[in-house]
Amino acid sequence: MKSDNEFRRGLIDGIPIGLAYVAVSFAFGISGASKGIPVWALTLISATCVTSAGQFAAIITMTAGGSLVELVLSQIIINLRYSIMSIAIGQKLSEKSTLWNRISMAFMVTDEIFAVSCAGRHEITPRYFYALMSIPWISWTIGTLLGATANTLLPLILRNALGLAIYGMLIGIIIPPARQDKHITIVIILSMIVSLLFKYIKALSFISSGFVIIICTLIAATFGAILFPVEEEEIHEA
Repeated sequence: MKSDNEFRRGLIDGIPIGLAYVAVSFAFGISGASKGIPVWALTLISATCVTSAGQFAAIITMTAGGSLVELVLSQIIINLRYSIMSIAIGQKLSEKSTLWNRISMAFMVTDEIFAVSCAGRHEITPRYFYALMSIPWISWTIGTLLGATANTLLPLILRNALGLAIYGMLIGIIIPPARQDKHITIVIILSMIVSLLFKYIKALSFISSGFVIIICTLIAATFGAILFPVEEEEIHEA
């Protein structure tokens, strides 16, 4: 009975995440299809790699003719935070969790799933986590399929309009934390300035878009870590 309750609780907790993922993955599908990536390839990407920022960065690198090295490095840097989240989740896993449980559960460690699974005081069981990740994974995959398919069916003017959804999503992600912490605002502005330098300074034009993403991320993150370090007490409070 307890196992059934855990599974049911996981499904319920995953519904809001799944609903949000449909919108984001729909935008990813539209964006990828508009760049000429086949529907089946976009759907496969979302089914095997659930990382919104990483996926958007990947299609930019791939369609811009970036190298495999650029693609791998950008993914490592963008998704590095997931390794920290996985460690935190591992500290709350029940003792009966096997090595296979840990490996398979790591596949769906995302920002939202991490936040929900670690929010409560209860330990995390494999049954709960598998239920929690199931609806978001299905939503992410189906949303991408729908978005990519819609892009091939809708008129050009509407496809271009929907393609702007990704920019609205990114703005919606950065504005709330930036309003709460001016340090985040400074780091965001710095990354924008560095990105603009690469775009408008001809001497830097030889650097591909993939490496530009990597360099901007490293510069902004290093700047923020040195000048605005997060104290240990602040981490515990968060």
